[in-house]
Amino acid sequence: MADNKTGIDQALIRDLANILKDTDLTEIEIEQDDLRIRVSRNGNTPMMMPQMPAFNFQAPAAAAPVAAPAAAAAPAAPAGRDLSKAVTAPMVGTVYLASAPGARPFIEVGATVKEGQTLLIIEAMKTMNQIPSPKSGKVVEIIVDDASPVEYGEPLVIIE
Repeated sequence: MADNKTGIDQALIRDLANILKDTDLTEIEIEQDDLRIRVSRNGNTPMMMPQMPAFNFQAPAAAAPVAAPAAAAAPAAPAGRDLSKAVTAPMVGTVYLASAPGARPFIEVGATVKEGQTLLIIEAMKTMNQIPSPKSGKVVEIIVDDASPVEYGEPLVIIE
């Protein structure tokens, strides 16, 4: 039943909130036609608090343009790694490979993923952002470690 004033289905929002309550997710978003609804909760604050120093660590590095050429050359250094098929970080933040500590990772090496499937989460400014797969394929390599800081454009996962 949609609210006549706003056209928003209050029951749908309650259902989404219940999904968050029943799962380890902290945020869920759906999109139908021209309507987009995002429901989030401020869960697991102890998990987020230790990550703040890591986020603050990244801010000075982004402001130092002199360090950019050295950082750009670093991912290409390991031999045999084809980064042309890598999914890159769309933002600066902390990467998480699972929805919660101890939970099963979203993806594993050798797994087949579909376009739009969540690969990992990047926390930026206390917001958990799901990173979808840009294409279907096989996960060849997971380049980043769980709970590690990432920069914009940094390779995260290689999908063939």
